[in-house]
Amino acid sequence: MVQKVSDSEFNQIIHTDDKVVVKFYADWCGNCRLFAPKFKKLSERDEYKGITFLDVDAENSPEARKLAGVSNLPFFATFKGGELVATDFTSKEEVVERLIQSIN
Repeated sequence: MVQKVSDSEFNQIIHTDDKVVVKFYADWCGNCRLFAPKFKKLSERDEYKGITFLDVDAENSPEARKLAGVSNLPFFATFKGGELVATDFTSKEEVVERLIQSIN
């Protein structure tokens, strides 16, 4: 399951959940919309059960965007124990899987 969150929820979740993967998106971003079903499918995979999947609107969450260093969209970031582990901007599922492996 993918949770849509804002700045305040984002901060709380990355510090309370051990493993978090975040997709930053914007409503105008076509690649973000195209990737959404793939991200949802990844979140439902058994091997990623202990990982929290978040969707963050980059335009409405400046604190989260700054913390992850968002440079382009869609942008993915992984956190473990509240610390930023890895980031990438991509539309490739295999790249996102590699990011997830960095915290799994």
